[in-house]
Amino acid sequence: MRPNKSYTKRLKVTKAGKILARGKGHNHFNAKERRRSQMKKNRMGTVIMTNKTRARFLGGNAALGR
Repeated sequence: MRPNKSYTKRLKVTKAGKILARGKGHNHFNAKERRRSQMKKNRMGTVIMTNKTRARFLGGNAALGR
């Protein structure tokens, strides 16, 4: 199955197989926001997925944790 590319651009699979997701709301309006909220959006949070959904959205090797 082919991966969902729009979704995979927001995710990163680590060497250990964890999935990290980029925070929402990244756009050009960040210049007017407080520094604290800008930095909060910069952090990546973990996403818990079953193997079935991982294979659906990420496809191939990411489903196996590689």
